[in-house]
Amino acid sequence: AADYRALNPQQLVPLLVDEANGGARISQSLAILEYLEEVFPVPALLPDDPVRRAQVRALAMHIACEIHPLNNLRVLQYLSAELGVDDEAKNLWYQHWVGQGLAAVEAGLECFDGRLSLNDRPGYLEACLVPQVYNARRFACDLAAYPRILEIVARCETLPAFQQAAPEVQPDAQ
Repeated sequence: AADYRALNPQQLVPLLVDEANGGARISQSLAILEYLEEVFPVPALLPDDPVRRAQVRALAMHIACEIHPLNNLRVLQYLSAELGVDDEAKNLWYQHWVGQGLAAVEAGLECFDGRLSLNDRPGYLEACLVPQVYNARRFACDLAAYPRILEIVARCETLPAFQQAAPEVQPDAQ
């Protein structure tokens, strides 16, 4: 809609409008997470240890830059509407790229030894991972090969913050 385009020329979600800071508008998930980490450092979204911080950021960037753009609804709609790709082929395309991406994340999670990125609580990484698993499930991806991912997501899905952020409870979800 025109009113949203005026707020965010990218016309994408999410968009954070921080009224406390003069109505500052921040788009893109990772930029929003970085902003929140800087403006509201407690509770932290990133680990204190620089190596662990880098590992979290690397996995989050892999999700945000390698997996998410290919499964964004506008990309999938373009495949169908503009290129004439049928639903079966589109879903196979989606499953291929999500599978490759999640396999890399699964391997990268080995260094966390079954813990969340902030040991006992989720943070930056999980905020990126949970929505991608939601999408993968929506498109019937076989996730059996990703036990670390599934364990992390299952733990997050029991938490009120993730339950309240789920797409199906958003009034404008489509």
